[in-house]
Amino acid sequence: MISPDKPYETDSKLYNPSEIEKKWQSIWIKDNLYKTKSLDKNSDKFYALSMFPYPSGNLHMGHVRNYVITDLIARFQCLNGKSVLHPMGWDAFGLPAENAAIERGISPSVWTKNNISHMKSQLNLLGLSVDWDKEFATCDEEYYVWTQFLFLELYKAGLVYRKESEVNWDPIDNTVLANEQVDSEGKSWRSGAKVEKKLLSQWFLRITNYADELLKDLDKLNDWPERVKIMQDNWIGKSIGSNIKFKISGHSQEKITVFTTRPDTLFGVTYLAISVNHSFIESITDPQTLQEITNLKQYLKDSKNKEFEKIGIKTQLIAINPVNSEPIPIWVASYVLDEYGTGAVMGVPGHDQRDFEFAISNNIDIKQVIIKNIEEPPSLLTRAYTETGYLINSNQYNGITNSTAKLKITEDGKINGWAENKVQYRLKDWLISRQRYWGCPIPIVNCKTCGSVPINQSELPVRLPKDIEISANKINALADNDKWVRTTCPKCGDAARKETDTMDTFMCSSWYFLRYPSSKCSNKPFEKSEINKWLPVDQYVGGVEHAILHLLYARFLTKALRDNKLFEIDEPFEKLLTQGMVQAAAYKNNKTGKYVSSSDIKDLSNPKDPIDNSKLEVLFEKMSKSKYNGIDPESVIKKYGADTARMFILFKAPPEKDLEWGDTDVEGQFRFLSRIWKLYINFGKDTNTDEKCNPNNEKKLLKSMNIAIKEISNDIKNNQFNTAISELMKFYNSLSSSINSVNNNLKKESLKTFCILLAPFAPHIAEEIWRFIGFTNSVHIEKWPSFSAVALKEDNYELVIQVNGKVRDRIIINNKMDENQIKKLTLERPNIMKWIQDKPIRKIIIVKGKIMNVVI
Repeated sequence: MISPDKPYETDSKLYNPSEIEKKWQSIWIKDNLYKTKSLDKNSDKFYALSMFPYPSGNLHMGHVRNYVITDLIARFQCLNGKSVLHPMGWDAFGLPAENAAIERGISPSVWTKNNISHMKSQLNLLGLSVDWDKEFATCDEEYYVWTQFLFLELYKAGLVYRKESEVNWDPIDNTVLANEQVDSEGKSWRSGAKVEKKLLSQWFLRITNYADELLKDLDKLNDWPERVKIMQDNWIGKSIGSNIKFKISGHSQEKITVFTTRPDTLFGVTYLAISVNHSFIESITDPQTLQEITNLKQYLKDSKNKEFEKIGIKTQLIAINPVNSEPIPIWVASYVLDEYGTGAVMGVPGHDQRDFEFAISNNIDIKQVIIKNIEEPPSLLTRAYTETGYLINSNQYNGITNSTAKLKITEDGKINGWAENKVQYRLKDWLISRQRYWGCPIPIVNCKTCGSVPINQSELPVRLPKDIEISANKINALADNDKWVRTTCPKCGDAARKETDTMDTFMCSSWYFLRYPSSKCSNKPFEKSEINKWLPVDQYVGGVEHAILHLLYARFLTKALRDNKLFEIDEPFEKLLTQGMVQAAAYKNNKTGKYVSSSDIKDLSNPKDPIDNSKLEVLFEKMSKSKYNGIDPESVIKKYGADTARMFILFKAPPEKDLEWGDTDVEGQFRFLSRIWKLYINFGKDTNTDEKCNPNNEKKLLKSMNIAIKEISNDIKNNQFNTAISELMKFYNSLSSSINSVNNNLKKESLKTFCILLAPFAPHIAEEIWRFIGFTNSVHIEKWPSFSAVALKEDNYELVIQVNGKVRDRIIINNKMDENQIKKLTLERPNIMKWIQDKPIRKIIIVKGKIMNVVI
């Protein structure tokens, strides 16, 4: 470890972060300070992990915030004696790299590896306590061979299948998207293109097999943000209801099954609605109706808001309501989705607002069957009645509550064969096929005789071809590389073709945390014993935008691989912290909608557009190039140092809240660190004489030090880093004001303690000033201090005095006073005597240390 030959000395009187930070980063690397220690039976472990970055080329402030938060937690746990695993890697496959490579006319591999090298050098500037020996990129053959291995494990377990399916197609990126990758406006999450529908043969993972467990186990995640759990709950979308079978007039052997959570409204059904692709469309014979349906199909393909429009086509088909045998028309409706339920819904316009609007638009009957007050006659509905109530117009069920009716109607339907209980999920199987080059190849061979055949595990990896052609708008897809595609069938030996789709990059990023504990293992994806020792991740840090995609997929793969006996954990992440965005001032011209760079504005106190002289609106928005409000982390580090950047990021806002960048706040943190530097330079070596010692100051400093230890410890444990720095500042103020007037032992102890408390926040300056006070080992391997409850105890306390429960006075009481002394002292106070006067005192209640109530 770090052991200079002689006591450390410096001639520098000024805080120079660039000098000391480079030095300590070099020493930490040389001494392997952050190498992960092996776990044994007596070790407490802590696995700290940031969501690994995509190697886009440059760090942004969002990266800095993420990695600094995780680093603080890792350092704190290390100081508390834990064996800490704090690794870093790269989420390196995907469309951005492929598109960037096309623009530059180079291989995605070259572009990606250059970016990794650059971003790693930027990360090192932050002084992170990362064990870089654990590093890998998902595009490394040594990694994606195991992604393919795990795919085959899932295949063996029956969790992988291929089917022809209508899929989401991104026309810009020329690839399929999972449902989770299409936003609420029907646009691609990456390119922003309007997503189209295509019918393709695709590979899926059966995530729906785990829908119930994924939902149920959200209750185990006590240290996850509630909003993330709600987002996953909603996406899984469990609905408990009934399947209702409607007979079709003239089709004695066929029925349309509808899933509903509202069987209590069956008497209010006035139409059935089916999707444009429903199987019963084949039963329609009217040419005009069929043409209208064809037109509607095309319209829905082109429309941006297809799910929100209420377009309907009435067919000649008639359904029979099983609850009362009444005929009801069947409509083809724009809002019915093929993939939800059975592709058919029952229309209850009296009690569903969407159905109400559809009925109004298409002149369909509206029938009310639930009313709030059974004693009052129903009034004309101006919108759907969706509250609870009592049934009307429902024959034998009239007068009962709708919650009771749900159960009773379903039970009667089960007896008569037209109803059954049904649990349904919004979650659909995970589509993992992608039609692009830069991804993990799917280890399947397609044989004319044998069909789809998995490649033998001994023949992995299926490597990406390196002989690629780059044209103006694409890299040749795997399907275009005939030499690469041609192979033999592992089963029959005949000529066959390799699968030409690559995997969704989320497949690679949904198991990477399992690789870190045994990242150099060459004969398997991970060591089971290491997984069982290190997992789950104790603290995971990343953006809330990953709440559904990455986090849900990672939970699914963990459970699926557990069931394949690869390890024994149920959930991958114990605690989750979703940090807020980093925002900065952006200047917007509301007339043009364009943003203006601050460098083009003459007077920022009165910002105007240099082109049309319009007054600009100042908005704090997420940093981005398009808004000209990005802050380059390297420039901040060059000017102020990494420790200042870290302190600002941690102090400016609670980690889960958005952070507004402010140069004055950054400068404030630099000044604070400069004052700390000055304190240790000036007083680190001096000794105080007995004549200078002041017992009262010693007592105050001792108390301040122990408060700081207690509060900072609790704040870090609760991820309240901004208030922890506030406590650090309070301790500094107490230390700097009393350092000349306390005994030498307390002086050294308080300087030592402050330095250790500072270390997780500002590791470079902490390491430097640690030397000023005579230590030769690293501050980062010290033991975190514990507070003394005795030192926190006050001699006096404030007693609140009430008369008949109302506060009438307050008094300072010495801890040594007994109850009789307290009563005597308080009853003699003029303000209390005024309220009591000559009234008899019935009793006096004293809660020592807090309150006294005189009852008269």
